[in-house]
Amino acid sequence: MNCIIIDDEKHCIRTLTNLLETWFPEVNILATCNESNQAVELIQYHKPDFIFLDIEMPLLNGFDLLSKFDSICFDVIFTTAYDSYAIKAIKYSALDYLLKPIDVEELAIAIEKIISKQSSISQSQVQLAIAVNNKLLPDTIALPTADGLAFASVNDILYCIAEGSYTRLYMTGINEIILSKTLGNVEEILADYNFFRIHHSTLINLKQVKKYIRGEAGEVIMSNGNTLKLARTRKTGFLNVFARF
Repeated sequence: MNCIIIDDEKHCIRTLTNLLETWFPEVNILATCNESNQAVELIQYHKPDFIFLDIEMPLLNGFDLLSKFDSICFDVIFTTAYDSYAIKAIKYSALDYLLKPIDVEELAIAIEKIISKQSSISQSQVQLAIAVNNKLLPDTIALPTADGLAFASVNDILYCIAEGSYTRLYMTGINEIILSKTLGNVEEILADYNFFRIHHSTLINLKQVKKYIRGEAGEVIMSNGNTLKLARTRKTGFLNVFARF
């Protein structure tokens, strides 16, 4: 597997290089680059299987760099010290990232994803990441499924039900989508879209609520007519949030 490391900090390049050479001999480092404006030409010349790409860099950040490509024929592992919008952008677009300082176990997981996925990222993923990194919430997000990605409008999501380490999304007008993410992961992705967890296993779109029925805990009727149980411990929070909504 051939890769290129792109990071404006030389000590980060040295650290990652040492980790790869020590623990992952199957990964061949074709080149390294600490100037983002030169990285596009370097990638086009070497044609790597994947790249390690720093997010916050002068001239071009990681997302801007990827937008320079008409088609992306390589996988990407983002590296970042910490930026909440950048990390959220990656989660929205289903890309992989490593938090600096890089942990060898996390690095192993990221490389294993590259090996098992055997496919390149899409321009749609990059555009979603750029939008969120620019503090714009996209109407359509990328959702990881067992066989790839499903691109869906957030407004079409009625509610989400936990199924072990998976989550089933109930949608308007289309078939259900089963995600290879826990409900907690999905809740984090949808945190800015007026979703509320009414039960430990149920996350709902407040815009799709049709009626609330009083009771010891209560029930919520969604726009498709389905009735969902509201946990007693979440009743007050739901009523407070919904009153504001």
